[in-house]
Amino acid sequence: MAHVPVLEAMDRHGLKISALAGTSMGAILGALYASGQTGQEIRKKIRRHAGLDVLKRKTFADKSSQVLKWLKMVKFGSGRGGLLRAEGFLDFLLDEIRDTTFEDLKIPLQVVTTDFWTGEEVVFESGPLLPALEASMAIPGIFAPISIAGRVLIDGGMVNNVPYDRLADRCDFTIAIDVTPRRHPGKRQIPTIVESILGMYDILIDTTMARKLANSSPAIYFRPDLDNIMTLDFTKIQSVWAQTELSMRELEKQLGSKLGRLSAG
Repeated sequence: MAHVPVLEAMDRHGLKISALAGTSMGAILGALYASGQTGQEIRKKIRRHAGLDVLKRKTFADKSSQVLKWLKMVKFGSGRGGLLRAEGFLDFLLDEIRDTTFEDLKIPLQVVTTDFWTGEEVVFESGPLLPALEASMAIPGIFAPISIAGRVLIDGGMVNNVPYDRLADRCDFTIAIDVTPRRHPGKRQIPTIVESILGMYDILIDTTMARKLANSSPAIYFRPDLDNIMTLDFTKIQSVWAQTELSMRELEKQLGSKLGRLSAG
């Protein structure tokens, strides 16, 4: 959700996005934006579908109906793979995208996944959109892996969580948005099972990202300071937006400087 204020900033600066690459929720938000929607339009739709206005109301009926709506979107899986299956959630998002293939999108998009058995990075940029998005967000142990063309695919964050390198030869300059939350010791010294899985995932992402930045950097790198937010913590969407917006001054400064140099050149 932290991508939304960033997309709004891109729109304010009049940036023409020539290509997008994303992993996991970054792929989903990338697909929404690539379908032709503005950052502000995406925010409004998320507010409506997440029931953020409804949850301000005090009646039990209003809140209960919204909880049931989200339970229908993400359901417990059966058999191997993960605790949850994500078809309902992604079907809901694709209703908003209204594009079923990569070719239908207004902006070229690359979606990053990981081959579970070989550990290779597998990138989709053509064909059906839904399976690629579902595979890209298949966090091991949480969502079931997805089989595409004989390959078992999981979350692309295992190999390339912020895939700005995929755009280096397609754009005048690249902007990398890293929305990995900060991890701080909580009240419990021993994490829960879900905290352990997601914490392990975040540690891996932080480690691989540090190595990647040491080897090659994008023109602009922005990581909002997100505190007390866990991956998949959809009850804190408004907090994510508020915290991201507090960090936006640095991004706005970088954008202004970069665009100024391009204009002068």
